Order: sequence, then structure tokens, then C-alpha cells
Amino acid sequence: MTRHFDDLQLGSIELFCLAAETSSFTGAATLAGVTPAAVSRSVARLEERLGVRLFVRTTRQMRLTEGGRSYYAQCRQALSQLVEAERALSGGQAVPSGLLRISVPTPYAHFRLLPRLAGFRQLYPQVQIDIHASNRNIDFADEGYDLAIRGREPADSSLIARRLEDAELVIVATPEYLRVAGTPQTPQDLAAHECIQFELPSSGRKVPWSFLVGGKREELEVSGGITCLEDFLATVTLVKSGAGLMQAYRFTVQQELDSGQLLEVLTPYGGTSRPFILLYPHARHVPLRVRAFIDFLTQGAGA
Repeated sequence: MTRHFDDLQLGSIELFCLAAETSSFTGAATLAGVTPAAVSRSVARLEERLGVRLFVRTTRQMRLTEGGRSYYAQCRQALSQLVEAERALSGGQAVPSGLLRISVPTPYAHFRLLPRLAGFRQLYPQVQIDIHASNRNIDFADEGYDLAIRGREPADSSLIARRLEDAELVIVATPEYLRVAGTPQTPQDLAAHECIQFELPSSGRKVPWSFLVGGKREELEVSGGITCLEDFLATVTLVKSGAGLMQAYRFTVQQELDSGQLLEVLTPYGGTSRPFILLYPHARHVPLRVRAFIDFLTQGAGA
């Protein structure tokens, strides 16, 4: 077999990945125990070999180019597989370690995932975690994520999907709003109300509200004067302030329902839900830190 890399080139790839993860030659040098100049030379060798720029560097910041992001994702995956192979042979596979990158929607992040991360870190202190809390869909290949949680089944057959829970939806408002605007008795009554809306970042489409009518799920396009474009939890803040009605995940408003700060309406038409699904790429060798997190999360999903 023809050799494609020598030891110097493999070392340059490792330093490039560290620079990408820290957004700094100095940060990469500190982690690797070398000088910033050594990191800079390594990246320059890679850029010359590839014929592309990997970083955009200014006096104030350093960021990956589009080609650099793609190259980083592939290099990080390859290096992780090499580390796992060495651990498997040396018997060191019992201790998950390394960087774990996760993308998760804001409601699931704040009410489900983030409260559990301290427990995971207590079990696996050698695993570092980067959390991308956003409702924007990420690209595994280009952005270097290990796992993502999303609210729908993936169209991409290269991803493994594991359902974490079906989250119940409820329509809520403050008692003050309902005293002034009245309480809707049927979904059609919503046409006369302020309905707070959320726009999906991936499609630009406003999320319809769903109901059970005669045992069948129906969706209704609602209208109102306020639409939230990025953060779903912004709709919860708005409804608590009396801005209108909102269909939210029950787990995001349960505390307010219990205290009476919010009231549930249209309960005869309730009972619909949306899923939260754990996604990760198909791979022959799944890094131990990823397997450990998948097991940890799925054993307590919805808890």
C-alpha cells in the first residue's frame, strides 16, 4: 500500500484539529505542549499540501473557512477512530474521553438535557462537552457534530434515529389574557385570538397547531401579531407575559400550570404530541464517549 502520510503530516492534522476546536493557535499550542509558531507552521504545511486556505485569520479572530470546516469534520472523525482502535487493543477502552459535540433544540436543552449533564460528567469526567442549543438544523459532515436531537425523523438515511420521547402539546394563556379576550371553546375560536407563532429556521414555515378531533389529528394554521423566529422558548416567555395563546410542550410550562400562572384551554381537543429524536451518523466504529452518552440519555429519556 502506498503511504499517503508521514508522521509530520499526521501531527499537523492533530494540531489543525486542536486549532479548529480552540479557534486559536495559542490555545492549540497550550493543549499540545508546543509553541504557537509550531502550530502555525503545521497549518501552513497542510494548506500548501491541500492547495486551500483552512482558516480566515484577522487581528481579532480566527475561524475556519468553508473548506476548513469540511476538512476538520473528516479529520476529527478519522482521528477519533484511530484513538478508539488503540484503546481497543490496549485495553483502555473502558474510560470514555475526548470532546463530545451535541446539537439540541432550546426547549429540550433547557428542560431535559442540561439538567442531566452534571450527572453524566460525574460518571465520565474525561469527556468534555460542547452544546449547540438552537433550533437550527446542523450538518454532521460539515460541522463536526457527534449527536443531534431533533423534532422529526431524518430524511437522511445515513443517520441513525432513536426516539427519546413523545412530548405532549398544550395550549395555554394567562388568566388575565383569558379574562379580557375570552376562553376559546373550539379550535375555530382561535381566529379571534392572538396566537403566538414560531417559525421553523429550517423551512421558514410557521408551525401549525395540532388538535385531536374525533380521535384524529388535525392541524390548524393560526394567526397573531407576534412570531418568534429562532428560539422556541421565546414563545413561552411571551405567553407568560400575557401576549396571547401559545401551543407549547407541556414540560416547558408545567410549573406555571401547577402554580396557576398559566391556564390550559381547549382540553377536549388536547392529547397531541411531537417527538424528540436522537440522531447520529452510521459508523463502523462509534467512539466510546458517544456510545456512553447515547446509553446515558436513552436510559433516562423524558425523566
